[in-house]
Amino acid sequence: MKILLLGSGGREHAMAWKISKSAQCSTLYIAPGNPGTAECGENINLAATDFDKLAAFCIDKKIDMVVVGPEDPLVNGVVDYFAANDLIKHIPVIGPNKMAAQMEGSKTFAKAFMQRNNVQTPAYKEFSKENIDAAIHYIDEHALPIVLKADGLAAGKGVIICDTHEQAISELQLMMSGKFGEAGNKVVIEQFLTGVELTVIILTDGENYLMLPPSKDYKKIGDGDTGLNTGGMGAISPPAFATEDFLQKVKEKIIHPTLNGLKKENIEYKGFLYFGLFKCGDEPYVIEYNARLGDPETQVILPRIKNDILDLFKAVAENNLGSKKLETDERACATVILASHGYPSAFEKGKIITGMENTEDCLLFHAATKTDETNNLITSGGRVLAVTSYGKNLSEALLNCYVNAGRIYFESRYFRRDIGWDI
Repeated sequence: MKILLLGSGGREHAMAWKISKSAQCSTLYIAPGNPGTAECGENINLAATDFDKLAAFCIDKKIDMVVVGPEDPLVNGVVDYFAANDLIKHIPVIGPNKMAAQMEGSKTFAKAFMQRNNVQTPAYKEFSKENIDAAIHYIDEHALPIVLKADGLAAGKGVIICDTHEQAISELQLMMSGKFGEAGNKVVIEQFLTGVELTVIILTDGENYLMLPPSKDYKKIGDGDTGLNTGGMGAISPPAFATEDFLQKVKEKIIHPTLNGLKKENIEYKGFLYFGLFKCGDEPYVIEYNARLGDPETQVILPRIKNDILDLFKAVAENNLGSKKLETDERACATVILASHGYPSAFEKGKIITGMENTEDCLLFHAATKTDETNNLITSGGRVLAVTSYGKNLSEALLNCYVNAGRIYFESRYFRRDIGWDI
């Protein structure tokens, strides 16, 4: 099979690594890819949201399947675009259509969906720019802490937990004034839950699903879960608290009501569906849906899946995922993100990366790298590399991650030193 993978981050490098291992993959193209994905296939200088050029490429190269990594092409309707074009509609696109992708693309859509379909989620209220005064009044009356969420896509940074009413009002005004662009035109104000976060992702063909290995990511920039939210500073799989009994509750109270709700509302959903969960006591609550694999969760989930990933993708395309069984590596897996100093606020790019050749017994997934004119590998974003390791237990996996993270250097590199230690 000739595969086109869309995206350019750490998630996509992990996906490219996994796809390239498939016996069914004859050729893998990545658009636009990064220096890491270039080790798994051929990078193509096309944007993941340039649907016209992607279609022309698929026709020219006789692509057999398109796999979507990031959220932007999904929310912008890449699945619908292919389905509506007679020349490419025979090519399966692994991901939900535009309507279904609103589960991630709009927080207000997702929260209303959960409420209609009895999916456990924190209490909330939504406000638009036009009724900001009502939102401020609501904040003044709200218990602390207060969670603010930009309605649209904000690259994992659109959620802010405020410890004072003054901070919440200030952040609300910033959101609605363009801090996250149009994503903040509507804001969800949500109840704060105490507990522990985890991620459960399923792969579904619209009828049947497979639950992927559970994971936990770490969104705060600072040790001890302090500071600003990021796209994720590390992840582990499996988290010890995700017991079989708890995961059964996730199925019964979260996954099944969600899938049943999608069917009831005639929303066809095929592909990955991400449940960002909070374990509050022994009960699961949905904090957010995503319409794709998470980042950096992918970097610990895919290494634990033993199946040929293209075999599963074909089953999704052919609506027979119910015939498949997930095979999981019993080893633990951990990943630590090496980031640019200053991220998620202002940071410098173009720092030369050294020491990767000194690592061993780990996987290195490129998230924001490129090569300069003299072929040096340099930083090109906030989250630069993911260092992923296996272990017979979580402690061993994390030790291996940190040993190897210490062997890689770029100016002012930063990484959290407490990933996984809280559990």
